[in-house]
Amino acid sequence: MSPIEPPPSQFWLPEPESAGDDDVVAVGGDLAPGTILQAYRRGMFPMHLSDGVLAWWAPRIRGVLLPEGLRVSRSLRQSARRYTTTIDQDFAGVIDGCADPGRPGGWIRPEIKDAYLELHRLGWAHSVETWDDGELVGGLYGVSIGGLFAGESMFFRSRDASKVALLALASRLASVPNALIDVQWPTDHLLTLGVVEMSRTEYLTILPAALEAVTPSGLGASDHPNA
Repeated sequence: MSPIEPPPSQFWLPEPESAGDDDVVAVGGDLAPGTILQAYRRGMFPMHLSDGVLAWWAPRIRGVLLPEGLRVSRSLRQSARRYTTTIDQDFAGVIDGCADPGRPGGWIRPEIKDAYLELHRLGWAHSVETWDDGELVGGLYGVSIGGLFAGESMFFRSRDASKVALLALASRLASVPNALIDVQWPTDHLLTLGVVEMSRTEYLTILPAALEAVTPSGLGASDHPNA
């Protein structure tokens, strides 16, 4: 079933390049589905500043994983055989795991959680779950538009459980031309998994083709007019 397009945002987000050397493009607005989707389609994502103000980000240096570029170690392959993965079987459980206040560097506020639960209800936000004998031990969630999967967060309770979820996601998107997984910032850990660094300009250059990509099934609906 195709996602439901929400009403357009009452806010207008500026072009990401207007931010210059700053990762923050704009502040304010709201977390209505139309606003969030506008942001992703323009290369931005929402995250609150330390003072609680809602901000819209487009990092100068972006972390991007091309699905076929995921580095799969021997240990990760072994873990993948141990666990099972599903898609959209427990979105609320995954976002709860990612929003656990006990995790260091937690940033997912209740209003963020509510916004993505609504995007999931509309068919735009998706989760990949990792299970061990029926127990949710890890996963990730994000927004899918065409061949773009804008990853928001991942968590694990057992070794390699979040990596196995990422492997399942990359495998699903590997056959989609121009697909990309946006991981926002390229951390040292993500770089070891095959994430590459792109300038903001490079990311914005490849984004339209990803948005227009036609996915055969599963994650996301295409922005392509003929999809």
